[in-house]
Amino acid sequence: MRRHGKKFAAASQQVPARPHTIEDAIPLIQKVKFAKFDETVELAMRLGVDPKHADQMVRGTVVLPHGLGKSKKVLVIAGADKQKEALDAGADHVGGEELVDKIQGGWMDFDAVVATPDMMRAVGKLGKVLGPRGLMPNPKTGTVTPNIAQAVKEIKAGKVEFRVDKTGIIHAPVGKLSFPAQSLIENVHALVDSVVKAKPPAAKGKYLKSVTMSSTMGPGILIDTAHVTETVKH
Repeated sequence: MRRHGKKFAAASQQVPARPHTIEDAIPLIQKVKFAKFDETVELAMRLGVDPKHADQMVRGTVVLPHGLGKSKKVLVIAGADKQKEALDAGADHVGGEELVDKIQGGWMDFDAVVATPDMMRAVGKLGKVLGPRGLMPNPKTGTVTPNIAQAVKEIKAGKVEFRVDKTGIIHAPVGKLSFPAQSLIENVHALVDSVVKAKPPAAKGKYLKSVTMSSTMGPGILIDTAHVTETVKH
């Protein structure tokens, strides 16, 4: 059975066992921090959907207004006519089918992958490698596109992809604990708004069942879902 340390227990005792607004939760999560590194703030949203049904799958992307605090390494797999465009937009690695072979050989020095549609036949070979890591390019998330420059710039600016897992939960980062509180608040609202707006028509009953915010090492803080939903409406 997992046991938490004294610092975690002390931090937990400072978190009231009640739902908080996003505006209250961010300063609290910053107040109770105890780790010596700059932790990532994460959101976990339990949704009232059954991901086993295709018409209840929830996925999408959002460009956080204040980014994630760390620029992702972007790899672009494109034809020769698009490679200069990718480099000019700030891509870290650019190439064609030779990159597919390199990845199959075990190379994974990147955080995001973008591909042009004409390269997907080759990129498809990487499904078993990139899929489990959530890195497989997909038209629905804007990572399979002829508009390479826009895709690269959005990822560099703090684009976050969200996808409900098999247990009905979305986990996503919203920034660093060192961010100004207002920046984190705006990032959280941007993510939650996007998830709420991505509600599938087939989903019945309560959509946002629970929302919890935490830092990498810190305790979870329960978010008031009624307040969140009301905020999105307005």
